[in-house]
Amino acid sequence: MKDYKSVIRRPLITEKLTAQREAYNRYGFEVDKRANKHDIKRAVEAAFKVTVVDVATINMRGKVKRYGRTQGPRPDWKKAIVTVAKDQKIELIEGV
Repeated sequence: MKDYKSVIRRPLITEKLTAQREAYNRYGFEVDKRANKHDIKRAVEAAFKVTVVDVATINMRGKVKRYGRTQGPRPDWKKAIVTVAKDQKIELIEGV
């Protein structure tokens, strides 16, 4: 994984992650399934100019959803919870 744009897919904005952002300075991202913690740390530091303290990753299973009479699975994806240094923030996500 060379480019941070290929590692970070999108930021995740949920009620639980908003509470973690306010209490513990943690941010959530959907990342590439092949990315490891070192790649994610480098990508977040390069993209948002912050110091990353910790990275936790979770492999999320895709849900089975119904579409009328047929059903099909959503794709599996990977979630990363990134802890940023206490005095820093990611401005892109703060306004949401």
